[in-house]
Amino acid sequence: MSFLRAGSVHPGWPELVGPLRVAAGVVRLRPVRMRDATQWSRLRLDDRPFLEPWEPTAELEWNARHGISAWPSVCSAIRAEARRGRMLPYVIEVDGEFGGQLTIGNVTHGALRSAWIGYWVHSALTGGGVATGALALGLDHCFGAVRLHRVEATVRPENLASRRVLAKAGFREEGLLKRYLDVDGGWRDHLLVGLTVEEIRGSVTAELVHAGRARWV
Repeated sequence: MSFLRAGSVHPGWPELVGPLRVAAGVVRLRPVRMRDATQWSRLRLDDRPFLEPWEPTAELEWNARHGISAWPSVCSAIRAEARRGRMLPYVIEVDGEFGGQLTIGNVTHGALRSAWIGYWVHSALTGGGVATGALALGLDHCFGAVRLHRVEATVRPENLASRRVLAKAGFREEGLLKRYLDVDGGWRDHLLVGLTVEEIRGSVTAELVHAGRARWV
């Protein structure tokens, strides 16, 4: 099977990824769609207190950036990046419903073959293994269909929940990036974590299943 879509330079896009069963339900990754506007806006507006402290500072106020009318331009921009082979923007579905997003960005092939990965999950789903399962699916896709060698992520030291998710997926800490990103109105330190394909035993999802944190569907 070829992973190269006609007219695309992006291995692995637009592939569906999953499923994997976790405590909260069945997790899948699928490409973002223009008709996601209502669900995306509702979850982002509902979860402002949980998301805003961890996300980059922006000029527009939160409600303006996350209203339904904001989605078409957001969706068009990230799908354009996907067509150029630089990004894989996914929706995290839980039992077929919009539950968050997972993005693989700054995709580079050639000698480097690397990318960064980031995610957010609706607060109603936290503690149910959704972020861990989605991250595992995304990483296996990176190291498989997308043909990458290394994936990295950044996380604030205070974000203990996200650090636990990254650790369960096998990421190791590589260093502290001082005053790395303007988040929540100030320049914040971030931990850099990384993972290479040689560090994976079989697959990340298989490790979760073996540890009892997920089941195959």
